[in-house]
Amino acid sequence: MRYAVLYSSGTGNTEQVARAIYAALPAGEARLESVGPDTAVPGEEVLFLGFWTDKGVCPPDVQKLLAKLSGKQVALFGTAGFGGSPAYFDAILQRTQALLPAGNTVLGGWMCQGKMPAAVRARYEAMAAKTPGDPKVASFLANFDQALSHPDQADLSAAADFARNMAAKAQG
Repeated sequence: MRYAVLYSSGTGNTEQVARAIYAALPAGEARLESVGPDTAVPGEEVLFLGFWTDKGVCPPDVQKLLAKLSGKQVALFGTAGFGGSPAYFDAILQRTQALLPAGNTVLGGWMCQGKMPAAVRARYEAMAAKTPGDPKVASFLANFDQALSHPDQADLSAAADFARNMAAKAQG
């Protein structure tokens, strides 16, 4: 069976996860490629499609690729700056899966938290200065700090496990 590990990575987090997934697949049976605005539909039967989270869903380059797919087995994976909630990750995966045309099979999905750019923390700090003591803003800052270590080794090991499980599922 042939696999393509395709990913869009805004800050490098999703690329790290994609590389862990690629390394977990059978040697010589997979390829790794970054998604761009004009990425062609891959010929492989099984696609691992990774993305960073943009406004609660995959970014436009991944949306464009998803819309072109037909007859593929797809495993979705991604990273999001806000973490700690499986329900949040599931909602992102569901919104992304909804963009996949009928005739494709979704094997599963997996996500983890990823670190965010320093500009995000600066924005949160500006919010905190305007509304001192706001618990919501405090939670944003705490989440930012928590995200700094992600994806960590446990995340990358879980991504590799996800890849092996999806490959086994694809082979039926």
